[in-house]
Amino acid sequence: MALARNRRSERVIDYWPGFVDALSTLLLAFMFLLTVFVLAQALLSREISGKDEALNRLNAQINELTQLLALERTGKQDAEDQLLNLQASLDAAENEKTRLQTLLEQGAGAGAAANRELGALSGALDAEKSISQRALAQVELLNQQISALRRQIAALEDALDASESRDRESNAKIADLGKRLNVALAQRVQELNRYRSDFFGRLREILSDRDNIRIVGDRFVFQAEVLFPSGSEVINDAGKGEMKKLADAIVQLNAEIPSDIEWVLRVDGHTDNVPLSGTGRFKDNWELASARATSVVKFLVENGVPPNRLVAAGFGEHQPLEPGDTDEVKSKNRRIELKLTER
Repeated sequence: MALARNRRSERVIDYWPGFVDALSTLLLAFMFLLTVFVLAQALLSREISGKDEALNRLNAQINELTQLLALERTGKQDAEDQLLNLQASLDAAENEKTRLQTLLEQGAGAGAAANRELGALSGALDAEKSISQRALAQVELLNQQISALRRQIAALEDALDASESRDRESNAKIADLGKRLNVALAQRVQELNRYRSDFFGRLREILSDRDNIRIVGDRFVFQAEVLFPSGSEVINDAGKGEMKKLADAIVQLNAEIPSDIEWVLRVDGHTDNVPLSGTGRFKDNWELASARATSVVKFLVENGVPPNRLVAAGFGEHQPLEPGDTDEVKSKNRRIELKLTER
């Protein structure tokens, strides 16, 4: 029995030393991290204080330079005042010297005393001359500095004058180029107007046998009935014949107009003011007018007209030739207009 109790007591494990070791290790790690944090804070504080000191030194230098400039200005004024005082003293001493020399000429007895006074006065005069020379040197230095500043100002004024002169020359050149450009544009417009007149003249000759094709202002107007069935954008056979004549005239015109004139033939589609039902192919007059203008442009392209010389536009019923609701007015307002213009 005693042997069994001894064996059980030998199997009991003591955990306390291991727990103490782990706690010690954790405490040492915590102390190490705390030390690193304190060192980092110290270095950061030193860096910040160093920058503050540099900034303070810089501010002090700026204040010192400002004070030196003020002292230099004050010193110049003091030197000028001192120079004026010394000049006045020098003039008074010269007058006194003249008086004493006069006394010497008047008598020998008074001459000895006058010589002594003259010697003392000459010494004082020499001292004042020395001081005056130093003041003159200071004034001369200040004058040189002022001259240097004046030269810099003069250089800046010269540069400004040169810049203003260049600006005036540039403005003059721009104005001249603007005049030339306006002249060139006017010439191009006149030239385009001449070709427009020739083009409309040819169209008038080609299509003169149709009453429903006419010229209105600077536009050539086709009544819609000439080209399209009612409510459709498909060009009918009679309309294709008229458009073929138009395409041939445009191809010939394109060969004659110089390539540097940017012209286009604008094809505008217009309808009357009768609204569409919205249940057919087109929802409204905008779509119908645009589709008709596009059909004319595509037909012209198919017959040799360069695509870059054509523009299609739809105006719906919003640009009528005549106001009103009569059948005759509605017929006039349903149309395709051709206009030769600049791009």
